[in-house]
Amino acid sequence: MSEPTIGVLALQGDVREHLAALAAAGARPLQVRRPQELEDVAGLVVPGGESTTISKLATAFGLMAPLRERVAGGMPAYGSCAGMIMLADKILDPRSGQETVGGIDMIVRRNAFGRQNESFEAAVEMAGVDGGPVEGVFIRAPWVESTGAATRTLASYEGHPVAVRQGHLLATAFHPELTGDHRVHALFTRMVRAAA
Repeated sequence: MSEPTIGVLALQGDVREHLAALAAAGARPLQVRRPQELEDVAGLVVPGGESTTISKLATAFGLMAPLRERVAGGMPAYGSCAGMIMLADKILDPRSGQETVGGIDMIVRRNAFGRQNESFEAAVEMAGVDGGPVEGVFIRAPWVESTGAATRTLASYEGHPVAVRQGHLLATAFHPELTGDHRVHALFTRMVRAAA
């Protein structure tokens, strides 16, 4: 599988940027809005956006149950920012009715780094990504409050985990798709190839 088909959950958020980053990382990107489209991908990116909105739209589009099944069944998934929240087993401060896909044994705090006007960029050293630090774009970003034994922290910022991996699942609190640096997407593409 030299060019794996990797979907981007295209319900809300920065879908176009992830599609471009995946293409640059050697994957064949595909927008996923319906359960049948989910069946066509070997891996999935859950983009940044608004986690409550993504949760509600995934339920409305009939995607929440199939997403949980595919992730539980071993499909690689990568979540950035809101996507990190969607892949968490538990949210510390969920909005009413907010659900997650789950899969990563972690507790996440929404908007932990502050509101929109407190967004920032910072260099982040990330295990598994060669070539020096990645530029992390933090926009109303979550952080990881705690992880289970199976979850590995790949990067921290100011003492808080901001990139984690558990088996076939990867999550970052920041947005690498906004920087033009495709190394995080290349890492995920390698994970998808390895799972195949």
